[in-house]
Amino acid sequence: MTTTAPVHPVDEVPPARQLAAFGLQHVLAMYAGALAVPLIVGGAMKLSPADLAYLITADLLVCGIATLIQCIGFWRFGVRLPIMQGCTFAAVSPMVLIGTTGGGLPAIYGSVIVAGLAIVLLAPVFGRLLRFFPPLVTGTVILIIGLSLLPVAGNWAAGGVGSPGFGEPKNLALAAFVLAVVLGVQRFAPVFLSRIAVLIGIVVGLAVAVPFGFTDFGGVGDADWVGISTPFHFGAPTFEFSAILSMLVVALVTMTETTGDFIAVGEMTDRKISPRSLSDGLRADGLSTVLGGVFNTFPYTAYAQNVGLVGMTRVRSRWVVATAGGILVLLGLLPKLGAVVAAIPAPVLGGAGLVMFGTVAASGLRTLTQVDFKGNNNLTVVAVSVAMGVLPVGVPTVYAKFPDWFQTVMNSGISAGCLTAIVLNLLFNHLPAKAGSGTAEADGLAGGGVEKAVEESREEAV
Repeated sequence: MTTTAPVHPVDEVPPARQLAAFGLQHVLAMYAGALAVPLIVGGAMKLSPADLAYLITADLLVCGIATLIQCIGFWRFGVRLPIMQGCTFAAVSPMVLIGTTGGGLPAIYGSVIVAGLAIVLLAPVFGRLLRFFPPLVTGTVILIIGLSLLPVAGNWAAGGVGSPGFGEPKNLALAAFVLAVVLGVQRFAPVFLSRIAVLIGIVVGLAVAVPFGFTDFGGVGDADWVGISTPFHFGAPTFEFSAILSMLVVALVTMTETTGDFIAVGEMTDRKISPRSLSDGLRADGLSTVLGGVFNTFPYTAYAQNVGLVGMTRVRSRWVVATAGGILVLLGLLPKLGAVVAAIPAPVLGGAGLVMFGTVAASGLRTLTQVDFKGNNNLTVVAVSVAMGVLPVGVPTVYAKFPDWFQTVMNSGISAGCLTAIVLNLLFNHLPAKAGSGTAEADGLAGGGVEKAVEESREEAV
């Protein structure tokens, strides 16, 4: 008798009704972020409402295609994990600068195409750097990702940045209600319903928001039923040196952030990232970024908010997120459906976001429990890295006087914290230890670095 090998949870295909529910949940978790980038860039360039709508539908379409490439994969493209793709916020400031200083959208798209090709070429190099991501670094980076996202959920809960009623008690009350629904469903509902607690919380929150005037469905009537993004809709791309240079810096930042997200999902799904799979995932990012430049949208990366959803729901199937990618493609081709989803009030998303983003931070703490903090400097590595990661989140203008390239790297708390963790881990745990380092105090704040503790913890994790 032959027995079939068990299917890893990442490769399992749930029933159709679960695929649809779990996939829609992922779409709702990232939708506000997906809309934000084209709205910010298009608004800064004073584009017409029709052009803004075009940017949004193009973005949703390529978000879906990028997610399908990442989850399903082909040849050496795609990490084949439940990873949701979306436009990176690290590129917003450079793109606004390029678009408003004479280059316009063609210069943005030219630089995006070059950056995407660079990511494809650099992917194998980043794959070989995986050995510098022991649990000490990965746990710290995952913790920073969660902490960096919490202010986003806070802004949503207060009504959304720039909204007239920002911070009004009714907004926070609605967010708190959604949070309570999510927690209640997760605690008391049957297993299947608990896994779509975020989706239920958003639907119930929307049902409550409608009679209280939180929603505006005016944009639904104005939206077209069908819309197809065509290549180079805003003109042939132009290739300007300064624009390309700034976007290459963004590419390095997004590759660093994406590496952290991949490792986080690998930890949550019990499918550890290997150098090859990291290279394949980054290569898919590069391909999606090239498609973004061709189809009138922007650079793409893994969305950390959906990493939190994977950890919270414990639904590890990549086919769930692939279904979410299919839903995004549909929303990109049917703008009227996209307008319905866009009408969900920010406080509803904020209540759900508090749970999801907090879950990411908690997952980082769980990974750090594998690290030995006695007789070494590992606690210092975590402390300084978290401080550097949270600094630009808490004080957004802290680097305002620095050059643009420096701001691009350090204004992202995720990349700032990740780079700090890598450098400090090399400094304390890979360089030769100083004499007498073995007499460090047990609290981990004093003494020289020893690589042994990190390597042992990494072996235990594997």
